[in-house]
Amino acid sequence: VQLQASGGGLVQAGGSLALSCAATGRTSSSDWMAWFRQAPGKEREFVAAVSTWSTTYYADSVKGRFTITRVNANYTVYLQMNRLKPEDTAVYSCAAAGAVRNWGREGYDYWGQGTQVTVSS
Repeated sequence: VQLQASGGGLVQAGGSLALSCAATGRTSSSDWMAWFRQAPGKEREFVAAVSTWSTTYYADSVKGRFTITRVNANYTVYLQMNRLKPEDTAVYSCAAAGAVRNWGREGYDYWGQGTQVTVSS
């Protein structure tokens, strides 16, 4: 599976941004698609995940602000980020898996390149 992410950029605190990630290739291995992020000097952390049948999981830090969706017809996952905070600044990467563990946080086999999200205060 190849994953191509787009979106991101610079936004002021309180603003919104949208990310998208399209899967190609062995899309049968992308029943789960997710977003992770990594801030400078920090470990990569889970953001949100969505299944083919629309089950979703969110990190507590983004619940109520971020929304993950997917369009199964074109194997694309979206992340709508609202009410952004400076602490949301990170490189965001998408991932795909046939099956996941730990409430969508583990088990990803395929990773896309990251896209930078910067939130200014």
